[in-house]
Amino acid sequence: MVQPMEKVLILGALSDMAEAIAYAYAERGAELVLAARNASRLERTAADMEIRFGKRPTIAEFDAEKPETHTAFYNALPFPPEVVVCAFGYLGEQKKALDQFAETNRVIMVNYTGAVSILNLAAADMESRKSGLIIGISSVAGERGRQSNFIYGSAKAGFSTYLGGLRNYLFHHGVHVLTVKPGFARTKMTEGLPLNPALTATPKQIARDVLKAADNKKNVLYTLWMWRYIMCIIRTVPESVFKKLRM
Repeated sequence: MVQPMEKVLILGALSDMAEAIAYAYAERGAELVLAARNASRLERTAADMEIRFGKRPTIAEFDAEKPETHTAFYNALPFPPEVVVCAFGYLGEQKKALDQFAETNRVIMVNYTGAVSILNLAAADMESRKSGLIIGISSVAGERGRQSNFIYGSAKAGFSTYLGGLRNYLFHHGVHVLTVKPGFARTKMTEGLPLNPALTATPKQIARDVLKAADNKKNVLYTLWMWRYIMCIIRTVPESVFKKLRM
């Protein structure tokens, strides 16, 4: 079923998760802009979508780490997007980030600063039109600082808070904001990590959940579903105990 909002901008379209979401929207007949760094790498995806769905998406160059280019990028889009999916991210290396601030800065820039920069533009545009949907891919990692990835987690925590405030603000202007908090996901970014298969989602599973949550105007989506309860338990562990754990 084609939804009323069908002009979709996918930011970070080279990621496995973003690609799956893009295909899910394309299957419903959406008009797409796929944006990413090294956008030429999206040509194969665009050609495949044209064959499968009879409609070729627009490809655009976008770099989250260059906020100074974001206004020109947004103004050059072929249409005012009715759905914006912010799906780019950078996990980084925790030890490297502690030793080299450049790595810390990149984690923060990609996961928070760059995302806020482009979504501020989308939010202002949608506010002026009194309609739209913003989908931000955050992470359960932002719900509590853990020794294994607290640099990344802190950036995602900031992003989740931003999305929550944006949702509160834009609600009064007819715009909905969906915060997506994936748990473990089988993607290129997590390749090689020891993930529990029972708690790990595929990009297609996440895409299915995202579109369903967006259609139902959910505010926050945990995917897979059990992560809502896992994180509830983790949040309730007393700090005096939590700080002794190795997580």
